[in-house]
Amino acid sequence: MKGVSSARARRLAFNILIYSMLVVWAVIVLFPFYWMVLTSVKSYSSYNSEFIPRLFTLSPTLENYREAFTAVPLARYFLNTLIFTLATTAIMLVVTVLSAYAFARMNFKGRDLLFSAYLSLMMIPSELVVITNFTTITNFDLRNSFMGLILPSVTSVFYIYLLKENFAQVPNELYYAAKVDGTSDLKYLLRVILPICRPTVITVTILKIIECWNSYIWPRLITDDENYYLVSNGIQEIRENGFGRENIPAMMAAVVVISIPLILIFLIFRNKIMEGVARGGTKG
Repeated sequence: MKGVSSARARRLAFNILIYSMLVVWAVIVLFPFYWMVLTSVKSYSSYNSEFIPRLFTLSPTLENYREAFTAVPLARYFLNTLIFTLATTAIMLVVTVLSAYAFARMNFKGRDLLFSAYLSLMMIPSELVVITNFTTITNFDLRNSFMGLILPSVTSVFYIYLLKENFAQVPNELYYAAKVDGTSDLKYLLRVILPICRPTVITVTILKIIECWNSYIWPRLITDDENYYLVSNGIQEIRENGFGRENIPAMMAAVVVISIPLILIFLIFRNKIMEGVARGGTKG
């Protein structure tokens, strides 16, 4: 009994240590978000009068959120980002699903060599890809257009690899049975593969949405017309020409508004994201 009690005490102490470390880490990670929201509800005068930053406010205000939509065309940035995100994600899903299925299920000469060469593209620095894409889009006169924003983002080596590995886990017997019944590859993909691999497809979709929403370098490079600004480079416009460099609370309010959709998406689908990544990286 004494040995059992000692083991329980050690296990309890270990759990306390682990959870204490997790709590500390959670506070470190979440504090910037708390500070962002707190600053966004402080008035301009109260924020500037704080010689020592305060961790709370007794007089919160929503004036900064009103100013975020009136001082700059934030609603237009939202609409542009929504169009860009939905169109890019839809096209990307078609391209990556078909490519992953071809590499996973269709037998053709040089398939493995081609897939290895395709994976090697992940080794190319992103800066080189940006330069090539910029030259191509400029030569086709697609700057300051949604086509110029969307086209370089409609495929992803990583997403194709993730889906390919997940598709390959579906038993071959299902494919052979479907072919015996006269099912085409497209019908097999839509009616068998995609329902079975739905968590991974959802994960890829959500990750692409987040990627598009946070996209900054490419939109900033390819657009100098405010009519095509996304929320990411709209933040820079807000800083330079909207509220000025001094009105930090109004800037934080704009950042909060821009961040809310992604936070909600992640909170709603977090289990699907974890499940899809785990299934995509597991063989067997």
